Amino acid sequence: MDRSIELDELVEHWTLLDDERDLVAGKRGSTRLGFVLLLKHYTRHGLFPRGRAELPDAAVAFVADQVKVPASEIGLYDWAGRTVEFHRAQIRRHLGFHECRVEDAEKLTAWLAAEVCEAERQHDRVREQFLIRCRAERIEPPTAGRIDRIVRSALRQAEVTLSCRIAGRLAPTATATARLEDLVADGTEPDDAGDVVDESVLALVKATPGNVSLESMLTEIRKLRAVRAIGLPADLFADVAPKVLAGWRARAAVESPSHLRDHPADAYAPDTLGYELDWAGVGHVTRVLDGQAGMSTRSPDLVLTL
Repeated sequence: MDRSIELDELVEHWTLLDDERDLVAGKRGSTRLGFVLLLKHYTRHGLFPRGRAELPDAAVAFVADQVKVPASEIGLYDWAGRTVEFHRAQIRRHLGFHECRVEDAEKLTAWLAAEVCEAERQHDRVREQFLIRCRAERIEPPTAGRIDRIVRSALRQAEVTLSCRIAGRLAPTATATARLEDLVADGTEPDDAGDVVDESVLALVKATPGNVSLESMLTEIRKLRAVRAIGLPADLFADVAPKVLAGWRARAAVESPSHLRDHPADAYAPDTLGYELDWAGVGHVTRVLDGQAGMSTRSPDLVLTL
């Protein structure tokens, strides 16, 4: 680690405290220096360094001066033997931490899914919250690979929960659910060249408006009526974070209706993506119509038909 450290940071985080000196008693040379560096690093970061490379040179020199051991002695410390394992256990006991057990991982995953992942979908940001929670609960973070698995599991659980919640709101409105299924119904037909063209309602809603003209305005009106005919509740996504909605919309936008139909019937994501794209379509089409109505003076009465 090459990051430079200011003196005030060294004093605050790398000074051996009075209640820690008893832990050092009886240790000599590289063992003494290595133990204190493990202790102060763990106190600072909530996890142990994996080797000398993770310790700042300034911190090594600062601690070495306190314990009266040459800084070069850290090169003799054994980072993989029984001694370092004993030191880690001694430090955990002193600070009240414990290694991440299976039950800890399950509780942390559930907490992330309920408290973080329903609003935050970025893997790295969820990982940061996981590490903060571990420190608050005095749990030593597991390996990087295990952390990634926990974060992915929490993200998945949160999306399933959101999807089930939204599906539950649609349950009383069977008509809306049936119309959503019709939204991606097979409506293909060959074009003049004999190629199959997707003419589903969803394909219509996703189509770009094009240049301002009477024809484009009529097309946008057709979109708006098709979307409103679904009859989705106005508060369907009231408690879903905007960034989550944006992610669903982006995923739905790149899939054609035929691809959405190919998903398993019991898959949660395609349904939610269909709901989101359809629900968001109302606002999008309305904005397009507003813009076209403001730019066009040929058919002002068309706006009144809405």
